Amino acid sequence: MQELYTRSHESHVGSREESREVSKVLRNTYALLAMTVAFSAVTATISMAVGVPYMGLWMLLPYIGLLFAVEKTKNSGWGLFWVFALTGFLGVTIGPVLSYYIGMSGYEPIILALGGTALIFFALSGYVLVTRKDMSFLTGFIMTGFLVAFIAMIASAFLNIAGLSLAVSCMFLVLSSCMIMWQTSSIIHGGERNYISATVTLYVMLYNIFTILLSFLGGSDD
Repeated sequence: MQELYTRSHESHVGSREESREVSKVLRNTYALLAMTVAFSAVTATISMAVGVPYMGLWMLLPYIGLLFAVEKTKNSGWGLFWVFALTGFLGVTIGPVLSYYIGMSGYEPIILALGGTALIFFALSGYVLVTRKDMSFLTGFIMTGFLVAFIAMIASAFLNIAGLSLAVSCMFLVLSSCMIMWQTSSIIHGGERNYISATVTLYVMLYNIFTILLSFLGGSDD
């Protein structure tokens, strides 16, 4: 009986510690995500003010390099530096895009895209947080889907195929939405304990969703 009680007590203590760890990772992730989004807004504004040119697919080279730096330093203080370097860079790259849509359609598409992005994020994250559903079954679908979508994106940049750009955008929109649920679920169920990695994943998905919604609402197929 004493042994059974001891095991039950240890299990209860372990469960409470795990719950506190999950809460800590979620709290740190959302706090860092909010700060990086705000920082990107600042760098995007500066980019628009100084007239930074549109980089196109060339942005992938520094983007991949910054992602690598984040991954290598995510367990140290340098991880935070590289997270802000990455998100600040993405803010700079989206500046010319925002200038384009403002010149073409005004601020309305940007405001609607921001609202739509926030709605999607809070709805998907809230669903996982409330139901605590394990989304690990999406892993294979997401990995394969992003590989196919990335190849299709490269093809659409060089091939003039009607509807391909729209199809790629829809693929990224669906996959990014799934990734938000997957990452949130991974934190809840113990698969992710590094809030820097979680923040970068969620940020990039928000970036994808925002730019895609902006292209839809702004009436552009590029």
